[in-house]
Amino acid sequence: MPGDLADLAAAGARAGAALVARGQTLAVVDGATGGLISAGLLAMPGASAFYRGGGIVYTLKGRRIVLGHEPGSLRGLTSATPAYALAQAELIRARYQADWGIAETGAAGPGVHPLGVPSGSSAIGVVGPDGVQAAITVATGSADRLGNMQAFALAALGLLAETLLRHGGGR
Repeated sequence: MPGDLADLAAAGARAGAALVARGQTLAVVDGATGGLISAGLLAMPGASAFYRGGGIVYTLKGRRIVLGHEPGSLRGLTSATPAYALAQAELIRARYQADWGIAETGAAGPGVHPLGVPSGSSAIGVVGPDGVQAAITVATGSADRLGNMQAFALAALGLLAETLLRHGGGR
């Protein structure tokens, strides 16, 4: 498996340092990453200064519990797409009253996701103050579950750090 928790911690520390420097907070929705985005952020000493909370969305029922959204509010959105990741990021941001929200949705594999998403596919969304939004897709071309989980989490933490640096400033 490429990388390890140290790689995630280093990526999380970049984002965490930017959040601490500006006194802002974050909430996280892990999907196919299974908690690795949160783990990368929480590996940073003092993470409680910026990390409000989050959850792992792995089922429709879990999504309702973690995100607390109204029935039908995500109808028409497809898993593992940027629009769906951004919607989840905005919901978790609101749920935790955080400055920023990040969400990952994808298929780690092996095999095909129940909704037909190929293994190694992920979408990541970041939302922040003043309407800031950023989203990417990741396609590893691999069915290696652990490798995909790691790759998705690293991509998510990278997008978060890039977005924070690109949209600097205070509250």
